[in-house]
Amino acid sequence: MLAAAVQVLEREGADRFTTIRVAEKAGISIGSLYQYFPNKAAILFRLQTDEWRQNGERLRGILTDSTRPPMERLREFVHAFIRSECVEARMRMALDEAAPRYREAPEAREPRVSGTLAVQAFLREVLPTVPEEKRALAGDMVMMTLNTLGKRLSEEDRTGEDIDARAGELADMFRAYLHQVAAAGPG
Repeated sequence: MLAAAVQVLEREGADRFTTIRVAEKAGISIGSLYQYFPNKAAILFRLQTDEWRQNGERLRGILTDSTRPPMERLREFVHAFIRSECVEARMRMALDEAAPRYREAPEAREPRVSGTLAVQAFLREVLPTVPEEKRALAGDMVMMTLNTLGKRLSEEDRTGEDIDARAGELADMFRAYLHQVAAAGPG
């Protein structure tokens, strides 16, 4: 059912995404679909939460891979984050329309909290002499910028080349910013 839902969303778009189309694509009755998902918002929410979990695990894995230099991990993290924002844009927009309050659900909060903890741990590694309050501010600035630009970039059709170029520039900006925060030290 979920694979069929993804196919319908990709083929039909958010405006034409319906439970009837999902059931048809899955080859099941609408009644069978409703046994698992009471409405299209529930399907979209499940797809989105699965995406958040998978993407969150991948992003945390990048940040916590201590076998690689921190700034290399940061660059890969930014690229992966921006690409994922662009890939999941259709699903996110469809879900925003179908169930605007989904972001308050526990399933939506858990990946954000987990991601925040991974970023904080990464920044403790990169900025070990910087006070916690200043590190937390740096983490907020990085994540707010990533979220805002990721959403903005995902709202327009972009080539993979364009996405990679912008992610590379953003990673360079973060690198320079973190070097500046580290150079300022504890003061």
